[in-house]
Formats: sequence, C-alpha cells, structure tokens
Amino acid sequence: MRRRTVGGMDDLATLFRAAADEAARYRGSLRHRPVASRRMLDDVRKGFDLPFPDRGLPPEVVLDELVSAADGGLVATAGPRFFGFVIGGALPAATAADMLATGWDQVGFNVATSPAATAAEEVAGGWLKELLGVPASASVGFVTGAQAANTVGLAAGRHQVLADAGWDVEARGLVGAPRIRVVGGEERHATVDRSLRLLGLGSDALEPVRADANGGLDVEDLVRVLDAADPGPTIVCLQAGNVNTGACDPLRAASELAHERGAWVHVDGAFGLWAAASSALRGLVDGVELADSWGCDGHKWLNVPYDSAFAMCARPEVHAAAMSYTASYLVGATAAAAAPRADVTPESSRRARGFAVWAALRELGREGIAHLVERCCALARRFAAALAAAGFEVANDVVLNQVLVSFGADAETDRVIEAVQRDGTCWMGGTTWRGRRFMRISVSNYSTTEADVDRSVAAIMRAATTP
Repeated sequence: MRRRTVGGMDDLATLFRAAADEAARYRGSLRHRPVASRRMLDDVRKGFDLPFPDRGLPPEVVLDELVSAADGGLVATAGPRFFGFVIGGALPAATAADMLATGWDQVGFNVATSPAATAAEEVAGGWLKELLGVPASASVGFVTGAQAANTVGLAAGRHQVLADAGWDVEARGLVGAPRIRVVGGEERHATVDRSLRLLGLGSDALEPVRADANGGLDVEDLVRVLDAADPGPTIVCLQAGNVNTGACDPLRAASELAHERGAWVHVDGAFGLWAAASSALRGLVDGVELADSWGCDGHKWLNVPYDSAFAMCARPEVHAAAMSYTASYLVGATAAAAAPRADVTPESSRRARGFAVWAALRELGREGIAHLVERCCALARRFAAALAAAGFEVANDVVLNQVLVSFGADAETDRVIEAVQRDGTCWMGGTTWRGRRFMRISVSNYSTTEADVDRSVAAIMRAATTP
C-alpha cells in the first residue's frame, strides 16, 4: 500500500532506501576514514540547532538535514581500528536485522505485542546459553547493556537471599530487612556498584576481595572475607573479563565456596563470558555453570548493534519474582501466556532486540563465533608483542582481548594517548590501573585485521617518538 506524505513522497521504500544507502555508504568508508570525529561539539551542535518549525517538513528533507548535521561528527566506533572500549562493530546480518526491527516497529514485551519478537528471543536465548556454558534451564532477558544485566541478576539475588531469611523484599522493601552482605573483587566493574545503589543496597555494602597479579579474584582472600562475619543473606559478585586486563575470576572454586555458605553467585561476564564459545579459551571460565545469575553483552564480542545484552538466571521463578509486575490491562490469557518474556526485564516498552541477535548467531554459527573470539585475542597479543618489542611496558598478561601499555611517566602516557586519538589512524583510551596510567587497547571488532593492528602500532610509535 502506497502512502503519500506531507512533502509529496509517495513511497516509503524510497525514503527507507535512501536511509539504507547512506548507512551503507558510511559503513563502507570505515576502513579508510579517520576514526575520531574531526568536528568539535559546538560546531556539530550548530548543524542540529535548526529553527524548530511551526509546520512539519517532508521526511526526505528531514533525512537530508540529519545526514548533513551529523557529517563529520560521527566516531568510527564500528570500524576496524577503534580500540578504546570493548565495542564490536555490528555484523552485516545483525545490522540489517536491526533495520528491519526498526521498520517493523515491534514491541518486545510479550506474545500479544509480537509473537515474532518473542520467538526470536526464545530461540536466540537458547543458542546463547549453549555458547556461554549456561544451563539450558536458565531464563534469559534481553536488556540494554551490562548495567541492566547486572542489575537484573543482583535483583534476583536480592530476592532470593532475603526470601531465604523470611523477608519479602518486593512487598516490604528494604526498611527493616535483614542486612545483605555483598562480596566482590576489588577490580570489579563499576556497574556492579551502581547496581547496588539502584537496588537500595548501597555501594558501601560491598566487601572487597583482593585481586591477584593480573586482576582476577584471590580465592584465599575470598575465604577470609566470607568467614569474617556470621552467616546471613550474602551475594557474591564474580567477574569474567576484567575491564583493564581481561582476567577472569576462578569461577568454579569461588562459586563452590560461596554456595557452601549459602550465598547467591552472580557473574558479570560482559565480554569475558564469550571465552566459553572457544574450546581454546573455555578454561578461563571453567565452572561458569555453577553460578546463579549471569550478565553478558551482545554489542561487545557478538558484534550486534548497540543496546543489546542478556540477563540470565539459573532459577527462572526467582528471575520472574524479582522483575515481574501486573496491571489490570495485562490480565488475561494472552498476558499469562507471555509471562516468560515479560517477567525477565525491567522494561515493558522495549524494542525487539532478539532479531539482531538471532541474525548474528545465524551469520556466524558456532565456528564463526569461536573464530571471532580467538582472532581478537590473537590480535591483542600481536599488539602486545609489537609494543613490547619497541621497548614499551605491557603491564598485563594478555589472556583475552585487553592490553595495557605504559609509555613511562603517567603524563607521558596520557600525552601519547591524546596524540594517537588526534592522529585519527586508530583510537585508544586511557585507564588507571593500580595507581598508574596506561593506554588500554580493546580488540573486539569482527572486521579488524593484522594489517589494522600493524597500522595502529605504527601510529602509536609515531606518537610516542614525536615530542
């Protein structure tokens, strides 16, 4: 059915094709364009800060204005030489599926709002559990990112440990509730602390456990911390993939120790959980199946568009108890049938994230995902070897895709990072690890090649040797 717009365009296909052509043009330019934006924010803002029209504009005019305003203000995070954060570039099939998801405009809440979105999430969730070593019986909620995934997992843990103590936190809240101990590594990701704030536990509730030389949790110190107080409601937060070093906590030993003391175990596996997809790297997450909840990102190593992550729980009924809600307009046969999907995320009005995940898993397959993870790790080692050979300090044991590099004094390291970003060949960020400044290199993109690494190393060396 054709639709005439205010501006005279009589075919939506023309408008959508123009948007798709522009997206493809941009993506095709990523291998050659400077990684960093060439325009300052104030300048970019002027392009968007147009007069607010009294009367609406034709869609094709609005699209042209948007492309013009954004030009030069985009950062090539989807490209092969962006190493600043753990960000994967969206795969072709996943990108196309996400474009369809937007065009279809489906609500992923339940069966009533979209049987297709529900089915895609159910099937993709099953594949994810198989890949990541999570029990097949676990529930999976499609959320926005690691922050949401950790919050959902910790909410499930909060529910269960207080229920075990005879307290209904969903009905009674936390005022007067038994105190919950939260135990986690001193090098946990900051999203864990924010989840504790959001859940009313407070970041001060966390009792830190020492980390080993590469940033993984020290099991002996975990025993000390766990036994330093009387038994009671306890959540233990473990990590698969230290954000600075890539190190993974000893999941099997730590989970067993926690469960012996009646604790709930949550694993923040934003990117490190993908090691389970590789037979060569799976040992890093040995024991992952013993946890009670897990968080993992899709827009990192699975290389799907942003706004995609997974909150998984070994006990679906606990997951639902922590997340579900009801309203008069939701009561009925269709709503009841939809409960497994509607009860596992914090949002009701959410986009159908499962289409892009399903497409990415189909495009790569088991072997492709394993190869992607292993290749990124090999490229990270290539970075480390080349920079070490040039005389720079590589501070971490490169077990996954993270590399920490120092160029001497902190001020010099920051100078090199800024110079590299300004050069535009590649983009790396800085971090502080154990009181020192480092360049942090994260390799997560499916399109990165050895040539991209070598070109980036050359840019880093130019910056480091040019005052």
